[in-house]
Amino acid sequence: MSQKEPPRNYAVETMALTKEYTKKAVVNHLELKVQEGAIYGFIGRNGAGKSTTLKMLCGLAKPTSGEIRLYGRPVNDPYAARRIGCLIESAGLYPNMTARQNMIMKAKCLGLTNHSTAGHHSSAEQGLEDTVDKILSLTGLSGSESKKARFFSMGMKQRLGIALALLGNPDLLILDEPINGLDPEGIREIRQLIQKLNEEGKTLIISSHILGELSKIATHYGIIKDGILIEQISRESLEQKCKSYFQIEVDDINRALPLITEHASGIRTEVYDTRTLRLYDLTDGAWLNQLLVEHHIQVYSSGFHHMDLEEYFLERMDGKTT
Repeated sequence: MSQKEPPRNYAVETMALTKEYTKKAVVNHLELKVQEGAIYGFIGRNGAGKSTTLKMLCGLAKPTSGEIRLYGRPVNDPYAARRIGCLIESAGLYPNMTARQNMIMKAKCLGLTNHSTAGHHSSAEQGLEDTVDKILSLTGLSGSESKKARFFSMGMKQRLGIALALLGNPDLLILDEPINGLDPEGIREIRQLIQKLNEEGKTLIISSHILGELSKIATHYGIIKDGILIEQISRESLEQKCKSYFQIEVDDINRALPLITEHASGIRTEVYDTRTLRLYDLTDGAWLNQLLVEHHIQVYSSGFHHMDLEEYFLERMDGKTT
């Protein structure tokens, strides 16, 4: 009898989630599963349906069909909605307000102050300001109280956007391209902030084109192509798939392949393109070069490589499997 997989708690789960514009599905029967406590990297080319999916999760776009469940509840459930913080596209800052003023303005719009009893008014305001100050400190903005948002760098604007998303202490943060357009220092600061928030127990869904940076923090990945989720994979499973390989480029692959197969039993060989072969679990490539040269097969290049997230993603986009 096969052992049942232990139950998992999902922060986000979608069932056949679909969004159509002019009868064309930009998100097509998406089955997204994001575990609680994960940093979920959402990957896809421009126009693949990433932002549309994230907008539906945040309640900013209505699905054509399908279902979204947040912590086991429908997306329109008030309790579920309170557990989400979002930064989609841009933060929507008031340029002539400081970071603190922007925060207090949004907090009041969210109803995070208590004006129902006049006697509690000042204590509620003080509690709100204390909360705002804590979030600004967490996001590295506590030293910019008097600086207006229009003078912020791109990195500071992104941090303020994340700070705004943190109002109400959400359990789930959805960040659409949070490091887009940042310089290396800004990217590092946002990366450290994301890791800190995750260590404090928050689940994060992050879309990004900067896959090298995403691979430093993500615990799980979802790859979307033409509106279809083609793969969901954990960091551990990805690392197993992204093995080192020996790549060799030759002038005659039809002669090289059977020769290599004959002399390298137990080595997995993959034809990458019309001139390139990849060999997995090979520890020494010198003898292979010599073998090909001895059989008058010209070797243009050879060497060991390690597949990274970007290479894996591009292969999946091109329809290749590993």
